[in-house]
Amino acid sequence: MRDQGNVDLQDQPRRHYRAFAIAVGCLMFLLGVTALTGWLLQVEIVISLVPGFPSMAFNTALCFVLSGVGLAASTLAARRFRATAAIMAGLAAAIAAARLVEIVMIGRSFHNVDVLISRFLVSPDFITEIGGGMGPNTALVFLIANLSLLLSLQVERSRSQVVQELTSYVVITLGMIALASYVTDAEQGYRWGPYAAMALHTAVGMVIFGSGLLARSWWMQPANRAQIPLWIPAAVCFTGLLVDLYTPLGVANGILYVPLVLTALWFGNRNAPLFFAFACTVLLMLGFFAVKHDEATFWQEIANRTITAATLWLIALLVFYFMRNNYNLESERVRFGALVRGTPDAVIVIDERGTIRNFNPAAESMFGYSPQETIGKNIKMLMPEPYHSEHDGYLAHYRQTGEERIIGTTRMVSGRRKNGIVFPIDVSISAVVTGHTKTFVGIVRDISERVRQEERMKTTLSQLEAYTAELERSNHDLDEFAYIASHDLKEPLRGLHNHSRFLLEDYEDKLDADGVRRLNRLVRLSQRMEKLVNELLYFSRLGRQQLAVKRTDIGLIVKDVVATMELLLEERHAKVIIDGRLPEVVCDAPRLTEVFRNLITNAIKYNDKPAPLVSIGYLDRFVGKDGTVARNVFFVKDNGKGIPQEFHEDIFRIFKRLEKSQDSDDGTGAGLTFVRKIIARHNGDIWLESEVGTGTTFYFTLGKKREGQNAAA
Repeated sequence: MRDQGNVDLQDQPRRHYRAFAIAVGCLMFLLGVTALTGWLLQVEIVISLVPGFPSMAFNTALCFVLSGVGLAASTLAARRFRATAAIMAGLAAAIAAARLVEIVMIGRSFHNVDVLISRFLVSPDFITEIGGGMGPNTALVFLIANLSLLLSLQVERSRSQVVQELTSYVVITLGMIALASYVTDAEQGYRWGPYAAMALHTAVGMVIFGSGLLARSWWMQPANRAQIPLWIPAAVCFTGLLVDLYTPLGVANGILYVPLVLTALWFGNRNAPLFFAFACTVLLMLGFFAVKHDEATFWQEIANRTITAATLWLIALLVFYFMRNNYNLESERVRFGALVRGTPDAVIVIDERGTIRNFNPAAESMFGYSPQETIGKNIKMLMPEPYHSEHDGYLAHYRQTGEERIIGTTRMVSGRRKNGIVFPIDVSISAVVTGHTKTFVGIVRDISERVRQEERMKTTLSQLEAYTAELERSNHDLDEFAYIASHDLKEPLRGLHNHSRFLLEDYEDKLDADGVRRLNRLVRLSQRMEKLVNELLYFSRLGRQQLAVKRTDIGLIVKDVVATMELLLEERHAKVIIDGRLPEVVCDAPRLTEVFRNLITNAIKYNDKPAPLVSIGYLDRFVGKDGTVARNVFFVKDNGKGIPQEFHEDIFRIFKRLEKSQDSDDGTGAGLTFVRKIIARHNGDIWLESEVGTGTTFYFTLGKKREGQNAAA
């Protein structure tokens, strides 16, 4: 609701300016219609206003009607109104332009443009009796005013607003010049040369027209509106011209035009002083040409007016740069204020005595106080003990010695909310010096959540230390178990094995075939049991032993493995090929040798083809059947039986075998378990793709390690 109220307050001046522009347009329309009525009814007093004064031409009255409708319609948003405004302003500008061309090309004795329309509606005798026509000053005003109106309907607001505001000043100035000339009986002001003059009510209409254009320009850009009533600079302008016309050598006019330029300080438009300097220059020139000069004072007055004009432009430039700098400073102040209001941190400004001077919205939310409750109070109201009692002493010490203890640093202290709750905060304080005054800006951040997180982290760290100690104790117990298992458990197994062999050696001829078979079975089972114990102990150590990694050529590892398996390959008529070049990687070479040995051995053992084929290779980029993507992938591919999908995970379980190979007595079913564990220790992953009856491909990756990194993964 508050934001909506601000919008309404900002829109209220714009509504006033638009209403004023519409009212001016209606007034111009009535003025033009009244003059046209005087022409149609042949009422001379309506056309001339004062007997003997110049009359308002028929086309002038028509241009007032067109311009008034165009000005009023241009402030309405509907497209049809804007089109109407463009048509009306365009017609008025065309009439004025035609009249100016006629004056320049043909001369004063021709008024074809003026009588082009009126001759069909007004008696020729009455036209001849009134005479005259649209003056060049009147045509110029209608032309530039309506062109600026057309420009504002077509071009970007910010640019056309400046043009229209400048045009409005020119229109008002020319109208005021004509009015002043009527008051002072200086015909040069309302009659330019030997051409038709601007009528008295035309001059009044021009001032009104300029005021309407000015109001419309402020409606387009409310920030550029004047902060003083427009009649004040207009009165100064009018008075300056009167004094200029009646003062010898124009001595006083410079003094009066200076305040006119200075009134630009109360205008939002930074170009206002230049506009006023231009208007004053026009007035100076008019004041010079409006009176006759003798030869003795002619050049003296020219010098005087030149110096006056130069002085006015110098003052205008000074005011212009002052307003520009002030505008920049104000813009920076607004941006800084918006930043302070919008920052999530509390910003508190205090003076040298600790009195709060500024309290932003984030500080309101943090401490629970409103600005009215804090501004003008001592900052220690936001501090708990002991900071509350020590703060005044710190400031006094700082004023006496200039010693800075916390200024320019960030420190963690405590704050106190309005409800008395004390909470932790981070405070950063900086000093800002302006002249002999020093101000302190404090940026306050509520770190309650951070402190709670730190407490939770400390608790978690304590728990982690306890878990680590427990894990170390558990590993120690596991090592003791491994020692016991490797000695105490294997001793009875060796006893069973040895006694079984002794019985076979000593009593084989006395036992029947079934007894011999059972003793041989006992020997094999004891050997297998010992292998299982050894594999279990190896698996337990595999997860706890450190890796000795170094840069290794995987191609050499594969060749060494194939060389050690030469006998098995010959027996099975198997062949191992390397598909492409294998890269060098940082790994634990003995462990990776074990990986390839297990994968190649399984590929040969569990193969129903007469000529088993194992292919080993490397892929920079792998795309699986399910769309998954991996990089730097090794693979071991065979042409064996294949593994059904439902067993793809079971094969990695320790001592789990899907079937017995021809050499099943030599295996324990732990090989793939060791493979997965070793690859996991290298921060890698292993998976497979298989098709029953066609073969299986094992894929694995190795995570990145630094050479010489021996810590356990």
